[in-house]
Amino acid sequence: MLHLIGRHRCFSAELNSSITFLFIDSSAILQWHRSMTTSKRVQDRSKKKRVHDLEIVTEKHKILSKVLLIFEVLKQEPQQVISIRELDDYRRQINLPKPHKISAFLRKSPKLFELYKDYRGILWCGMTKEAEDLVQEEEAIIEQHSDTAAELVTRMLMMSVDKRLALDKIAHFRRDLGLPTDFRNRWVRRFPDHFRVVQPFRPYDESEYLELANWKSSWAMTELERQALGVTQAPDDHVAGSLSLSFPMKFPPDYKQVLSRYKGKIEDFQKREYLSPYADATELKAGTLEFNKRAVAVMHELLSFTIGKRLVTDYLTHFRKEFVMPQKLMRLLLKHFGIFYVSERGKRFHVFINSAYEGSELIDKHPLIVWREKVLSFVGYRRKKETMDTLKDLQEFEDDDLFENELEDESVQVENNKQTMGSLEGDFLETESEMEIDEVFSAYRE
Repeated sequence: MLHLIGRHRCFSAELNSSITFLFIDSSAILQWHRSMTTSKRVQDRSKKKRVHDLEIVTEKHKILSKVLLIFEVLKQEPQQVISIRELDDYRRQINLPKPHKISAFLRKSPKLFELYKDYRGILWCGMTKEAEDLVQEEEAIIEQHSDTAAELVTRMLMMSVDKRLALDKIAHFRRDLGLPTDFRNRWVRRFPDHFRVVQPFRPYDESEYLELANWKSSWAMTELERQALGVTQAPDDHVAGSLSLSFPMKFPPDYKQVLSRYKGKIEDFQKREYLSPYADATELKAGTLEFNKRAVAVMHELLSFTIGKRLVTDYLTHFRKEFVMPQKLMRLLLKHFGIFYVSERGKRFHVFINSAYEGSELIDKHPLIVWREKVLSFVGYRRKKETMDTLKDLQEFEDDDLFENELEDESVQVENNKQTMGSLEGDFLETESEMEIDEVFSAYRE
């Protein structure tokens, strides 16, 4: 009898354990299914939800940003040379995590950077003649378009609630707007009719702000309005108010299901009136349809200002208060996937205007974009006579996701023995479908 009772207890324990396991396993499966289908977090989206062409643009930007930062560091040096030991102090800005060597990254582009040792054996870095010419060319382009850049900065001030923005925040847009490296110290003082540098919150806040000097009605017209009317600027008596313009939309082929299922909601959004980004929005109530559509207009306008029609999403989120945008800004970007595309590679996200691109190419290229493409054409070039030992030393440098870290994400992947950047296209996007749309359904149900 005791033996039977023992077996019964053992069987009950096993049964209870099995039931518990099944319950936990079912819950885990349900949670996993929800995260794969209705997640609102960008990080939960799979690689298959990426747009091939725009991901390539993101990767090229990450490589380019590293090269441009090294250019800027070298330009600050009296002889435009720096020891690798000193350059290592900029590792965080370059976003090259240890133990990977900066010298190994520089050797990737011998047509841009020269490495040599002095009599003490200290390794130094400088620019090649090609790189020096490129730097001078960039400075000339920036100077040539400085008036346009000043207009864009002024229009940002006009869009802001207090007609004032922190200089440190504008610094995030410097490269994207084509501003020079000295814009804080000298450039901002070249346009006193547009804006002025102020310190309005001393002694509690020692920060410097850029404040609007004069309102220009002819500039208070969005890029969408200008395109629709076929004008470069508005009349001098233009008054910003309600708009009913539709946003250009561009969908990947995999979004046919969304278009058929939510066509009505998308059309309703496009037809809805909204307040111009240049009009006073202080009375709008957060969370309303009018508030959200104006926020889309603000983001579209800011992205239109940039030379690449793309931005790191952090730069937008830093201006929520100043431009009256919602707290869940990323959610809004994801919801309006026909207008914007969010690239989620790494820990810093990039947002694009879809309609500005044909494949991976910008439709209208700013001269600085053409210049940057020229710089990229020199990246990854390798001389044919390099020894196999050198190539072997660099192999480990490329096997990992090397440039992603906790601080920033400017990840790059550069191939050995490649003269162009074309090899990037096959690295991570070989046979993937462009995107999936499950997580967007819940957004359009709201």
